[in-house]
Amino acid sequence: MELSEDLKEARDILQNIIKAKKTFRIYLQNNPIYMKTLEETFTKFKNYFAYKDKYVLHIKHNSILYDSEEIYHNTEKEDNLALFFFKDGVRELTFSRGLSREELEVFLRILSLDFDRDVVDDDIVTLLWEKDFQNIQYVVDETVLLDIDEEDYETKVEEDVLENETSEDDLIKAYMDGFKEAGQKSVSVMPITEEDLESLAVELKKDSSSKIEKLTTILFEVISLSEGKGESEEIFQYMKEAAIFSMKHGHLDEIVDLLNKAWTIIDDQHSPEEIKKYMRMLVIFIGTDEIIKRLAGILDSSTEIDDKVFKDFIMMLDKNAIASFVKLLGELKTIHARKNAIEALIYLGKKDIQALSRGLEDQRWFVVRNIIYILRKIGDKRAIEYLQKTVKHKDIRVRKEVLRALGDLGGREVIITLKECLDDEDIEIRIASAKAFGKIGSETAKRILLDKISDKTFKERTFEEKREFYEILSKWKDQEVIDFLLKVLKKKSFFFGRSKNFESSACAAYSLGLLGNKDALDVLYKYRKSNNRLLREYVYSAIKRLEHGR
Repeated sequence: MELSEDLKEARDILQNIIKAKKTFRIYLQNNPIYMKTLEETFTKFKNYFAYKDKYVLHIKHNSILYDSEEIYHNTEKEDNLALFFFKDGVRELTFSRGLSREELEVFLRILSLDFDRDVVDDDIVTLLWEKDFQNIQYVVDETVLLDIDEEDYETKVEEDVLENETSEDDLIKAYMDGFKEAGQKSVSVMPITEEDLESLAVELKKDSSSKIEKLTTILFEVISLSEGKGESEEIFQYMKEAAIFSMKHGHLDEIVDLLNKAWTIIDDQHSPEEIKKYMRMLVIFIGTDEIIKRLAGILDSSTEIDDKVFKDFIMMLDKNAIASFVKLLGELKTIHARKNAIEALIYLGKKDIQALSRGLEDQRWFVVRNIIYILRKIGDKRAIEYLQKTVKHKDIRVRKEVLRALGDLGGREVIITLKECLDDEDIEIRIASAKAFGKIGSETAKRILLDKISDKTFKERTFEEKREFYEILSKWKDQEVIDFLLKVLKKKSFFFGRSKNFESSACAAYSLGLLGNKDALDVLYKYRKSNNRLLREYVYSAIKRLEHGR
């Protein structure tokens, strides 16, 4: 069946990605073939985004779908792009309008890495997550994020069980010793079957869990009846040991039960203050490093954690747990573990913004960036004071994240900081600052961007940067912005600086297309046969976008 034009274009983009994956593996960045392949791939995306907002690929085991139609199929194990993504859990890839050449190049370089020869320590999901793409998103099936191959999974499980269970010989010996002690030497022992061992292992596991639950229940009953400080202190120590034991063995539900019982006493107005004091101490203890650091093994393991149990655990912690989770954030090794820690801090951080903000002083850039992300998600404007101190951080990834946070939080306090960043020496920071103004969306933010674009020196910036600024300007869909764009489009180009003027006009046409105002079509029609190729292409794209809306 013949593919539609839309599917052909989608398939062409994918073929370019495959070509780039191979080319980037062979050639260095300064090689003409490398640069040509990158430019061709970026142009394919650029043309696509002239009339579409997103390019979405759905990943199957041996195929890739676009708009429910298969545009790639490969059953081989080698050079199989679908399998390349699928085996690491990637189920969907989305490229959004605004994709920069730099982002695309970084993405393609990740694809070109040799994951099969112990050259790369991380999987592709980890590398994508670390790059923090703004216009490339992905959906991951975290159930496949295991540290072992699918083919070795059953073998690994069997090895773990055999390693941890009591041997048959040990059980028989214990059985025989028991009879000797009782003086019944004449009794013969029946051999234990494999079924018996399996059944016994299950019962032992159940018994271990139930004993802790029974123990904590008894301890709470005893402490409620205790009469002196000495008794309460001793029982409190037993409760601490129970908490350590439960976390050490990964029984998070038992910790939740312990916390729940403690809060019941704390919230009971009839409970003696002396007992309440020890219960508060227990809640605080469970939020200390001694307990939380043991949580790392549970979160990093392939064992699936019950979301409700984990949420209940976090909700019953005191704010002192914030510092412990910030430390944990820097020690976790897997993506899903870091996500859990981040979600925990988003909830806990609301209790003490200042305590959470101390994480911004961490020496590891990724910890600082995650703390900024958490503060951004919390959305408390009190965080602005702390965030502004990281604007000059040595790592650009941190600086970009803090600008996003300031844009989300908004307010007069951030305007001066963001305005200064519009003239930063790094292009990525300038663009991130402009995007932050776009998020704020105020009249003041619009005025600052208009003034910056109108500045005589602005036209000397790269075309890519100017296009980003004009795209952000299109967020204000008012007459002042439309009139400004039309003025730039109509501006005559003289001999000196013609190329830069044409670039500005092309950006204006691009922004008019994004605004969606069809009144601009009459003016755009006049420039669709321009002698300048760049202006002609962007005018055509803007017209196509506006007409497509019809």
